[in-house]
Amino acid sequence: MEGWKQDQGVDEDSLLSFMADPYSQVTRALDMELTHEGPRGVGLINRCKRFALYVEDGEVKVVRIAEAEDDPAGDDFPEVTCAPEMLEAIKEVTNSGSEEL
Repeated sequence: MEGWKQDQGVDEDSLLSFMADPYSQVTRALDMELTHEGPRGVGLINRCKRFALYVEDGEVKVVRIAEAEDDPAGDDFPEVTCAPEMLEAIKEVTNSGSEEL
């Protein structure tokens, strides 16, 4: 994870944390295991879906998952989980006071 952090240019004093899930415990607890036959058929087992969460005081406020029938891993169209769209979703939830997930 340290290599990925460096590759992404994240400073040591950043508020971002990079954490691994080598045994898929968090992946399974969040029900985010990628089970589509496409990736599994080429040996990608126990892979996590591409997702982003906004959590405030332990409560999940926004969940975004990049997946489609023709793109089960979300690799081709990850935008919904990237910073610009997540920031917009966070603004909407924060400004509206809604309980959106």
